[in-house]
Amino acid sequence: MVQVVKAFLQGLNRPIILWLLSRRPMHGYGIIKEFKRLTGRRLKPSIVYPFLHWLEREGFAISEWVTIGKRKVRCYSLTQKGRGLLRRVRRLLRKSINEILIPLR
Repeated sequence: MVQVVKAFLQGLNRPIILWLLSRRPMHGYGIIKEFKRLTGRRLKPSIVYPFLHWLEREGFAISEWVTIGKRKVRCYSLTQKGRGLLRRVRRLLRKSINEILIPLR
């Protein structure tokens, strides 16, 4: 059962990252920490950073360098296009889950 939950959560990595960015601008490490807090699972940087770069390249997110303490980090936030993507993903997930669960009633 644990493997099933793990596999399900892996499929939600990117939607969860989108949702986190919809709440506030975040840097990659912040996303990793918040994901761990929410799910109890560690999200690998090899998932987070390529996805953030893809979001920015496709116009779903923008980034800016900010100083936190003595370090400069790149913070990402969703654009309007990115918020639209999140809405579409939410609709798709809601529809898919309903299609799976309704026959089980």
